[in-house]
Amino acid sequence: MGRIGIESCTPSVQRWSNKKNRILDLGDEMQKLLKWISLSGNLGLRLLWLVLHLAISIWYFVVGVVQSFESFLIAADILKRYEALDISKVRYLAVVIDSEEARQISKVFELLQWLADIGVKSVCLYDTEGVLKKNKEAITERFGNANLSEDAAINGPLVTRRNLTFELLSFADGKEAVAKAANFLFVKHYANGIKEKSDFTEPQMAEAIRAIGSGGPEPDLLLIYGPTRCHLGYPAWRLRYTEIVHMGTLKSMSYGSLVKAIFKYTMVLQNYGS
Repeated sequence: MGRIGIESCTPSVQRWSNKKNRILDLGDEMQKLLKWISLSGNLGLRLLWLVLHLAISIWYFVVGVVQSFESFLIAADILKRYEALDISKVRYLAVVIDSEEARQISKVFELLQWLADIGVKSVCLYDTEGVLKKNKEAITERFGNANLSEDAAINGPLVTRRNLTFELLSFADGKEAVAKAANFLFVKHYANGIKEKSDFTEPQMAEAIRAIGSGGPEPDLLLIYGPTRCHLGYPAWRLRYTEIVHMGTLKSMSYGSLVKAIFKYTMVLQNYGS
């Protein structure tokens, strides 16, 4: 009797085992399918990325060739429209140079010579690490310091060549100015032991910057030479109305692109105030 019961249960167990095996096989097939889909998806996304990257690279290459050709035409005085450049609209020009590229002092001299030839009157040279400030003697030797007082020639940031004036700045100048301005506000509003206010307005911050002698003129146009499209820490309080243009690397600079950037700025209609 017990033997018959065991034999009668065997087919059910076998069917259940077969069904379990089919489920496991189906699970393995699903895993293989999902893995294949995942690999296909990754390959598709990678292929799409390569195609987009190639298209963008080709686009920038074409744009670069066109811009280089246009710069050549401008430098050769073939495009006459740029002869109408009104440089009087650029009263103060700032040039931000990547510190690594600023070590190419010959390229910096070439750029300054171009600015002088264009007719720019005042230029501020800035780099983060103060490489240009360390080359102050070379700049004064190259462009002359006959118009400088003895004190200014030793300690001042300005270097004058005929009617072209330079201001040399670095990140440390802005950092020091912020620290002095904060101390000025602390002494004025908190040093007496009475807390007059919990925050400060922009005009009060500007007043503090001017009070410590770090206001300085605001550039009309700021040109950036380097791989990074940012002002690299140039004093922000002097950039309220400044037009910022990235010019590419110093190594690839050209006279034509410089003229074009300044010309485009002078042709823009500007409205100030309300």
